[in-house]
Amino acid sequence: MTQALFRVERRTGGVVWLTLDRPEIHNAFDDRLIAGLTGELELLGADDAVRVVVLTGAGRSFSAGADLNWMRRTASYGEAENLADARALARLMQTLNELPKPTAARVNGAALGGGTGLVACCDIVVASEQATFGTTEVRLGLIPSVIGPYVLAAIGPRHARRLMLTGERISAAEALRLGLVHEVVAPEQLDLTVERIIGELLKSGPDAIAAAKRLIGDLSGRPIEPSLIEETAQRIAALRATGEAREGVGAFLEKRAPAWLS
Repeated sequence: MTQALFRVERRTGGVVWLTLDRPEIHNAFDDRLIAGLTGELELLGADDAVRVVVLTGAGRSFSAGADLNWMRRTASYGEAENLADARALARLMQTLNELPKPTAARVNGAALGGGTGLVACCDIVVASEQATFGTTEVRLGLIPSVIGPYVLAAIGPRHARRLMLTGERISAAEALRLGLVHEVVAPEQLDLTVERIIGELLKSGPDAIAAAKRLIGDLSGRPIEPSLIEETAQRIAALRATGEAREGVGAFLEKRAPAWLS
């Protein structure tokens, strides 16, 4: 079933490409895709052989949001069914956001609604000049509730006010200005740029990357006070005692590549 919804490609060096594969409907979401993608991400997160996860879309779009057929079905749902549906999407976003592997979004085209949510949950985002973004839910009488925390974390409440209230689409250049995207490149440069970023990620210790992701999430929004300062000291002290840290520092001092690059 999942093969009809997305493709999983394991490449050398522990790099996994997840490609949403419903180009005929612009890689739109439905309950099957949400469940399948969540399960796959959970497997990848627990797999020590996985170093980097790249998320992209087949065809002209990254993901155009909700599948119209799915929306028709949900129109007849009661409150309990709607809540279960929303919780499933929330779990997908949380799983991607908290994945203990670095994630890169390769945005090849439109990323709307939940597609913008996926982008906001990824660590690094590279977009084609042809990509567009938008929290378009209000135009359907809905709100970008489940994706809201991640979009706000990416662009801040001031910019979110405009995007979430108007539901307008923005260009890749505007998404870059707002902080949703890290790099915008010509379509023919998209893969080359993603590969360059993958190369940079593979230079770092896998456990250190996972710890750094936890650190960012745990520190975000907290005031700098004595308890936080102590917590950060304890974190680095604990990490220094690990085998990976000893290997990394030793490799640096000995002017050789660390073991995770071999």
